[in-house]
Amino acid sequence: MPADTLTIVTARNEAERIGATLAALARSLPGVPVMLADDGSSDATAEIASEAGARVLRGGSAIGKGGVATLAARAALQELGPGSGEEAIRAAVAVELVHMATLVHDDVLDSAPLRRGRPTVYATAGAPRAKALGDLLFARAFAELAAPGSERQVELLASASVRLARGELAQRRDAFDLEISAERYLERCELKTARLFECACVIGRRDPAADPHLRRYGREVGLGFQLLDDVLDVAGPPERTGKARGTDLLDGTVTMPLILARERDRSLGKLDLRSLDAAGAEEACARIAATGALEEVRAAARERIGGAKTALDEAPLDREQQRLLSLVADGVVERYS
Repeated sequence: MPADTLTIVTARNEAERIGATLAALARSLPGVPVMLADDGSSDATAEIASEAGARVLRGGSAIGKGGVATLAARAALQELGPGSGEEAIRAAVAVELVHMATLVHDDVLDSAPLRRGRPTVYATAGAPRAKALGDLLFARAFAELAAPGSERQVELLASASVRLARGELAQRRDAFDLEISAERYLERCELKTARLFECACVIGRRDPAADPHLRRYGREVGLGFQLLDDVLDVAGPPERTGKARGTDLLDGTVTMPLILARERDRSLGKLDLRSLDAAGAEEACARIAATGALEEVRAAARERIGGAKTALDEAPLDREQQRLLSLVADGVVERYS
């Protein structure tokens, strides 16, 4: 078989295997509305939880966009022995439930009307119900791991969740501060994004031998993902992101594109983020893009993805596992290209 044909066939087989894994995860997640309601609550309470959970799945989660769910699902790619596939899927679902909870809570904190072009639970049901749903999603995540021998998984997810909350607190503390450094920004990203990616990469494994390498892989992919996501907030367009261009600016969140752009255009360091409206945010995004900062951030993200793939090369995984995870890393870049 010619080399180019062999490459195409191999890539197709790998894509099909990843697809099968994600399909297994997807089959678990549509049950979230039922899962949220199935706790012995009254019919009225159960109906509220079920409907709200369905709304989050329709509009809020990163399923299908190569984010946390993809990395969580990769746990099921490992050959862990008889019956371990279901265990890995439960771990993946738990990670994604935590991720969904953070999206619901973020929408409350940001007073966000839309996520990915769809009305948020906050917009349709109000802050109190959205907060309660976020709490319920967190609780159900850990309920998924409530089985004998799952202490390590619970510890991993709890640790990631604590760091995620710390990252959110740091971001709120830094809001509207145009003097935030690149180092401070990356520290926040480590807490809010990279730690959950790290957790997703090891929570489904029984053999911890590869954990240090997979943690590094998850960290670098997570940081690359966040950098590219922040570029997309500035570059848009809204029909692709499902939200207004410059949403981070309107929220007072200073990200890497602005941090780098203000060094090239000093006037950006004098922006009054508190007084920005949608039109002002659009103009600020155009000024950030004009400095060339977005290209620099994209390059930094690609470097992170390269670091993730280097970590895979050093991990005690077979070649097939390395190729599969390499495809996931590349998918993050392709998604935002």
